[in-house]
Amino acid sequence: MELIINTPDQERVVVSVADKGKVIEKKEFRAKYEQAEKLLPSIDKLLKNNNFKLTDIKNIKVNDKGKSFSALRIGIATANALGYALNIPVTNLKGKSEEISNKFSLVRPKYNKKPNITQGKSKIN
Repeated sequence: MELIINTPDQERVVVSVADKGKVIEKKEFRAKYEQAEKLLPSIDKLLKNNNFKLTDIKNIKVNDKGKSFSALRIGIATANALGYALNIPVTNLKGKSEEISNKFSLVRPKYNKKPNITQGKSKIN
């Protein structure tokens, strides 16, 4: 079974489970500024709805390109952490990854522009 994670922008999350290339179930939901809080519980619910356990996941695919720095980072960090914890491969949607060792691979984000995370939104007095 394969888990697919897609956090394409600041407002949407798409998670799916597939087997032998066929999508079994796909969930898409809005999570504006709440992707980090909602992603793992949504994966858990998706697995339980289909009588899967975490250990049934044999591969994770994750979107490595997107409009939002934070959304992309949340999806990729979640996929990489799950892959590491479960000792399974993590690839981008095209099936490519970066091998770190013979036991672990990861996906790095490909941002469409340089992130601007050093400027504060407002001053704190």
